Amino acid sequence: MKKLYLPGTLLAALISCGCASIAVTDQALVERTAFALGIAKEDFTISNRVNEGAASRYLVRTKSGQSYRCLVGGSIGLLGRAVSDAICTKDGEPARNPLLGR
Repeated sequence: MKKLYLPGTLLAALISCGCASIAVTDQALVERTAFALGIAKEDFTISNRVNEGAASRYLVRTKSGQSYRCLVGGSIGLLGRAVSDAICTKDGEPARNPLLGR
């Protein structure tokens, strides 16, 4: 009987994994970044994407020459993909906590 439960358990574990490379699509990165920076999707480029478990870190360069370092989290669960908002910090400035407003 235990053998019948093992495949179901493995499937559930795989479905609920937090793999950013699968959960966070390029389109989601562009949409979340445009919203976070308040600029049009055509006004920036994304490069140097690195997937780290449940997060994707990447660089953003705007057409005006500004650079940002951004982070988006993502996971896949029973209800589908879940992608967080982008958190971006301008190059050369210390990281800020958006919840503290500092």
